[in-house]
Amino acid sequence: MTPDPSPQSPESFEPHLSDARPVTLAVIRETVGMEELATFYDRAYRTVLAILQRQGLQPLGAPVGVYYGQPGETVEVAAGFPVARAVIPEGDVRPAELPAGRVAEMIHQGSYDNLARSYQRLEDWMRAEGHAPGPLMWETYLTEPTPEGNPDDMLTQLTWLLVEPGSTPPTTSEVDV
Repeated sequence: MTPDPSPQSPESFEPHLSDARPVTLAVIRETVGMEELATFYDRAYRTVLAILQRQGLQPLGAPVGVYYGQPGETVEVAAGFPVARAVIPEGDVRPAELPAGRVAEMIHQGSYDNLARSYQRLEDWMRAEGHAPGPLMWETYLTEPTPEGNPDDMLTQLTWLLVEPGSTPPTTSEVDV
């Protein structure tokens, strides 16, 4: 097996397999309409950061968005940050954990408006390679959108948990604290 590509190597823009480690998150999780997604993310990230600061925690990495199943008119989604320890539940902010497991991933470059195309490319690759996509996928926002920034330069890592043959797919769940 070849080593996993580094996060921004040319190979990382192509679909590939990787082994994900569990990651503790502080998130807000809701079911939202697709047209409300940007507003949800803005509110969730601001709120989670405020709670982290109040609890003396710092984000350990880039913001994430976790999707619990395929989006339709609505989607169950969590937005937040990786942290060193579970956040104490406060308001809508809860601890969560991304599971360990085999994943398919790639980096999407460009506007969020074109993410569906990259997800379809990743799913087509998984199926062509004989892998079964699970119900859990997450995005890691490697670049922060800014009003003066060019949307074509944004980088989003897409990660899709695979279902191992003969197994029940794990899901991201709230961590008991």
